[in-house]
Amino acid sequence: MLTRCAVLGSPIAHSLSPVIHRAAYRHLGLDWEYTAHEVDEASLAGFVAGLGPEWRGLSLTMPLKRVALDVATTASDVAQTVGAANTLVRRADGGWDADNTDVPGVVATLREAGAPVGAPVCLWGGGATAASVLAALAFLESGPVHVHVRSSARAASALAVAAALGHPAEPAPWAVLPACADAGVTVSTAPSGALDPLVPALVVGAAPVAGRVLFDVVYDPWPTPVAAAWRAAGGVVAGGLDLLAHQAAGQLRLMTGADVPADLLRSAALAAIGARA
Repeated sequence: MLTRCAVLGSPIAHSLSPVIHRAAYRHLGLDWEYTAHEVDEASLAGFVAGLGPEWRGLSLTMPLKRVALDVATTASDVAQTVGAANTLVRRADGGWDADNTDVPGVVATLREAGAPVGAPVCLWGGGATAASVLAALAFLESGPVHVHVRSSARAASALAVAAALGHPAEPAPWAVLPACADAGVTVSTAPSGALDPLVPALVVGAAPVAGRVLFDVVYDPWPTPVAAAWRAAGGVVAGGLDLLAHQAAGQLRLMTGADVPADLLRSAALAAIGARA
């Protein structure tokens, strides 16, 4: 029986997950299938309920990461704490285990970039990805975090994650503040283009960025204006492609039981982006 996995989300046509996971299957010598399916929040439960025993795992992207917990039989501690899952793995009894590999993916990405331990953090955005970043920062024992959002209510769920983990974080307005200049790490979870008007103040006006780390979760188009300006000013830059590779490595470990080098997955994604261009 053919073993099947897939990525679900809406929209899904842009997803690089099929390219990444298929490259991993080739590396591991697995004759598995990995496909992409357009699934929204209202149809997730029905889609999952209709899957046969040949299905092994599901990758979940927006807007399904929160509702994924509703269809899961069990959830890992990290998925429960963050209130979101990006992975469902089939149980022996036919149920589904929910997990979140975004959090360890953020940890791996920041470590790879050389993010300083204990440094203050400037975080932009307050959605589900920001919640995963805050959980990762707690694990990394970063310094205090100020979370820039357009509405403090929007950041409530993300800030609740930091509070649950005992990590200092507070909301901040959608503007560059003096505290931004003190941040050893700046993270943007904002949608593509949202941070563009603030680039001159953030990169040039706030403080020299040489030696400081920027992590922008966007991977296409890349580089983003803030990433390009940060790198040109001598700063260290990590991108969404790095996170995509590391979180996918975690998913593959859960689904196949094997480790796949993140560099292999990153290279596959880069090749696919190049082919699209």
